[in-house]
Amino acid sequence: MFGFKKKDKPPKDTNSPEFRLYMCRKLDGMSLKYVLERDAVNGDRVIGKGGVLSLFEGDFSVISGGKTLFSCKADELRAWEFMSLDGATLTGFDKIQGKERTVMAYYTYYRD
Repeated sequence: MFGFKKKDKPPKDTNSPEFRLYMCRKLDGMSLKYVLERDAVNGDRVIGKGGVLSLFEGDFSVISGGKTLFSCKADELRAWEFMSLDGATLTGFDKIQGKERTVMAYYTYYRD
């Protein structure tokens, strides 16, 4: 009647692997303006300008300047979009640096 499909609705449990994969699929292919890393000691700092979010073979990556800045298993990534919907916060165990990291990815401006 209203055109809603089950695949359009996110799973209710935000800690479930299904929700985490849903968010990865939603963010996949988003073009980025810049990427910041949140650090408890130094605050937020820019680590990349331009780039893309990518879901490939079970890994979710932030790619900027031809380098992978952050890579995490998709089913372990905790991701949520900003209230403004102009970016997303990504938290997970980073395969690149071998530690838990939080990065914020700001999208290039566009509307669906």
